[in-house]
Amino acid sequence: MRFSTLLTHLSELNEASARDLAADPELSTAAAVDQAAAGELAFLEPGHSLAAALEGCGAAALLLPPDPDLQQLASARGIAWVALKNPRLAFAEALEALHPPRRLPPGIHPSAVIAPGVSLGRELHIGAHVVVGEGSVIGDGCTIHAGAVLYDDVQLAEGCEIHANAVLHPGSRLARACVVHSNAVVGSEGFGFVPTASGWRKMPQTGLVVLEEAVEVGCGTTIDRPSVGETRIGAGTKIDNLVQIGHGVVTGRGCALASQVGIAGGAILGDGVILAGQVGVANRARIGDRAIASSKSGIHGEVAAGEVVSGYPAIPNRLWLRCSAAFNKLPEMAKTLRQLQK
Repeated sequence: MRFSTLLTHLSELNEASARDLAADPELSTAAAVDQAAAGELAFLEPGHSLAAALEGCGAAALLLPPDPDLQQLASARGIAWVALKNPRLAFAEALEALHPPRRLPPGIHPSAVIAPGVSLGRELHIGAHVVVGEGSVIGDGCTIHAGAVLYDDVQLAEGCEIHANAVLHPGSRLARACVVHSNAVVGSEGFGFVPTASGWRKMPQTGLVVLEEAVEVGCGTTIDRPSVGETRIGAGTKIDNLVQIGHGVVTGRGCALASQVGIAGGAILGDGVILAGQVGVANRARIGDRAIASSKSGIHGEVAAGEVVSGYPAIPNRLWLRCSAAFNKLPEMAKTLRQLQK
């Protein structure tokens, strides 16, 4: 694809966008800026050591931030470029144009096992050895890859994609355009047991798991259903691999949960919450809109809207940085204290 053609796929491009098409190179793929070669597209964004990154760049074309000096350097090196406010977003759009997602043909593989009475929409792709239980509903345009299992009473709205070996338990409700990746489990029983004199008494988990529109669930993630009521994941929320979401958890819209996050039952997250890798959220904790928790934070109570927290237990990030700076001085401070005590 010619660079000039690729530019038509970029949402931020307008007539005023600075650009230099150079020789309007033919692009076959994209690569990181330090690895790109002839025929490849790359991008730079604020935060890179921009000029240094560009010096050794072998890309045929670049998506750049609005930096005149950087643009001049790219032109001097004969590299085609366009300047945009959000080069990372443009790179995502360019990748999709260069490598459009493959649309599997409609049809049901003969090895699939579909219970009588399942409601099947139009234009479905159901792969080999898929199992769909009684009372389930599969909306128009859904794709279910090989080996996926949908128990009884599972509902998929239109345009959902369930990847290989994912499992959806009874009471799973997926809104339009949800994606569940391989080996994820939606609607598994919550960890509910009642202590008795003779041991643990299992609490039946009869509730629902609801994924609102365009939720994406990563590989190996589990989302538990509650004893009653529902676990609900807000629209547009993106969940990484190996995340555990307990029974009765409710997230707002547009949250992002990184790998190995663990959220205990009954916790509530507001809109736009970001939890970095290995963050732990305690039972019934409350996290306000657009709060951010840095990696390995432990949240035990309430986090205010817009707050950035770090540490275990989690405290405001600025305070955590000050505490971290003091850690290395603790042995010297302890020595001084012992001397003073003497």
